[in-house]
Amino acid sequence: MHRISLLAFLLFIFYACNPKLSNGLRKNDLKKDVEMITDKGTMIIRLSDSTPLHRDNFLKLVNQGFYDSMLFHRVINNFMIQCGDPNSKHAKTGEQLGDGDLSYTIPAEFRSGLFHYKGVIAAARTGDDVNPKKESSACQFYLVKGKMFTPETYLKEEKRAFRKIPEDQKQTYMKIGGTPHLDGGYTVFGVTIRGLDVIDSISAVKTDSNDRPLTDIRIVKARLIKRTK
Repeated sequence: MHRISLLAFLLFIFYACNPKLSNGLRKNDLKKDVEMITDKGTMIIRLSDSTPLHRDNFLKLVNQGFYDSMLFHRVINNFMIQCGDPNSKHAKTGEQLGDGDLSYTIPAEFRSGLFHYKGVIAAARTGDDVNPKKESSACQFYLVKGKMFTPETYLKEEKRAFRKIPEDQKQTYMKIGGTPHLDGGYTVFGVTIRGLDVIDSISAVKTDSNDRPLTDIRIVKARLIKRTK
């Protein structure tokens, strides 16, 4: 009886210090990383506290096992790899994907310090013609591969983006690459802190005319893990 009482007390302390939030997460979940095990290797993704709506939504879906067995259904080399279509879990070979979603959207959370350098995770969305507020898909996301820039090619990129890109961002894009023309159009909400080589590996696979890999590449398992640094 004493042991049972002690266990109950310890559980009470644990849950009291780690309360359940209204969205189903627990307080400690907000400081966890996402481990994404794929057919091409494992990535660790750290979500941004500057985008709490996207952070919490992604953590919730990961906790539910939503992304387990999901395909990277759209892959474009030197650009990005996209995942999150729930229809992809049981898709037939060659089936066109990308229209699957959940029944809600997430308000845009554009932040000047979050931009499209290699490794970031950002939310996919429908086009401006039907989505002028640039609200994000509830579940589809992409990881940036991007391309490297020289001073000359970067000038062309600024013209493409119709804006002057901040110097610190410019240096990052020239050092590790990215997709600066997407900045301000899609919400960036985290970054890959380990496993950039996995993005490289996935982005290099052969694809069909709809950018779907000819050989399926899945998220085997996505889960929340304790931060190690």
